[in-house]
Amino acid sequence: MMTSPGSFMRVAADDLVRFTAAVLTEAGLPADDARTTAGLMVEADLLGVDTHGVFRLTQYLDWLAAGAINKAPEIRVERRKGAVALIDGDNAMGHLVMKRCAEEAIAIARDFGIGWVGCHYGNHAGAAGIYAMMPVREGMIGLYGAVGPVRHMAPWGGITPFIGTNPLAIGVPAGARPPMLLDMATSTAAFGKIKVAADRGEAIPEGWAIGPDGMPLTDPTKMAGASLLPIGGAKGYGLALAIGLIAGTLNGAAFNGPKSSSPNDPSAASNTGQFICAIDLSAFGDPDVIRSEVDEVIDQMKSSPPRPGFEAVRIPGERSLAVREANLADGVPVAVPLFAKLGKLAADRAVAPLTAVG
Repeated sequence: MMTSPGSFMRVAADDLVRFTAAVLTEAGLPADDARTTAGLMVEADLLGVDTHGVFRLTQYLDWLAAGAINKAPEIRVERRKGAVALIDGDNAMGHLVMKRCAEEAIAIARDFGIGWVGCHYGNHAGAAGIYAMMPVREGMIGLYGAVGPVRHMAPWGGITPFIGTNPLAIGVPAGARPPMLLDMATSTAAFGKIKVAADRGEAIPEGWAIGPDGMPLTDPTKMAGASLLPIGGAKGYGLALAIGLIAGTLNGAAFNGPKSSSPNDPSAASNTGQFICAIDLSAFGDPDVIRSEVDEVIDQMKSSPPRPGFEAVRIPGERSLAVREANLADGVPVAVPLFAKLGKLAADRAVAPLTAVG
């Protein structure tokens, strides 16, 4: 059944966290881990990245049921040298692994001015920008990158998907202005957007994907053997490759997947590699001065008259952070088909269902 774009129910963020945590707890996660994971999942929805939030819940439940995720992990620092650390995620929920990585990077940066933490044996962790913002909230710059656990993108000029969509996020604190937050996949569109389009019965724009024959593909239900296209052609491919080598190969993680040891075994660990870097502003000068100069740069960008077809110049993250505030106030939009699926999930798992607001 086709669903018109913009057909949503709104749900209070706290209720969405409560529901998601309850379902994850019922699936076997310890209550504290379920609550932490749920909070980070909903944070993606708050930022408007609905392809990486609660939309992913059923996928995570499948992995938990198949034994692909460790429900009682020991996430630990495996190696440490100066300002660099490597964390063994013990195949935990990716959100838990990356939260630990971010906390470790921030703590190291307080001592050294910079903290770089990589991980292996992690899993999909949701929206990249969530983790780049963790150092920002501590007055630091945050950089995050990951290897996409599934091969969705062909090398430039090829047709065989060998590379993940390998996201990159950078957060920079400002003064009076909101921080800058760049959050991007290295493909023209994240694969989650393809899944959402298929779920809603919508076509995808030409230029997002090519079929196994190398020709443009607009039907999101025919992605078997297809490939997403990189941003900026060869440049996006090069960026994806570099992120994959740093987040995957350097960390002793899989360069690509899925479930790299056995793609057809749903219980196999993905060994997803990720990295986060925290940079303390005080290592470079007076943080207040730096933040005020960031404000000046933002003001300059926004002073440019918009070109035809644009209302104004936006700073990366400006829309997402504004959407977050609006969603906190008005409720998180949940697409009607997803709301129905979550309702069935609530009945099947004997969990109190979500309540629409507004």
